[in-house]
Amino acid sequence: MLTLGNIFVLMLLATAGGWLWHAHGLRERTLVLVKQYCERVDIELLDENVAFRKITLLKDGKGRKRIARVYGFEFTVTGEQRHAGQVIMFGPNLGSIELAPHPFREPQSEDPHVVRQPPQVIELDQWRREHRPPPQ
Repeated sequence: MLTLGNIFVLMLLATAGGWLWHAHGLRERTLVLVKQYCERVDIELLDENVAFRKITLLKDGKGRKRIARVYGFEFTVTGEQRHAGQVIMFGPNLGSIELAPHPFREPQSEDPHVVRQPPQVIELDQWRREHRPPPQ
């Protein structure tokens, strides 16, 4: 026979199960967003994983304090070193993705016979003298 206490415990377990199911869905959405970001900035997501760090109150883009989930991940640029990254999610919406300082890869030329020229350095004083308007 079901008592009021048993019904309460069952509802509590169902609520906890629903919350865990929802949290897993948000983690999967976060993983998809991080993969897309890593492809866009030409870095490699390591372990194909994001790890939940904490739930906290943070300001969103409009300056309002909201409950945020913070996830961590690791990435590499060269394949030699691991670097840390962090994702902030406001519900299913992306707050921000932050990457630790890391080296950047040189863009590869499509033609191996093309010689890349070093960037030119322009002295500001020299440029001003050359582009001074004529006296009136």
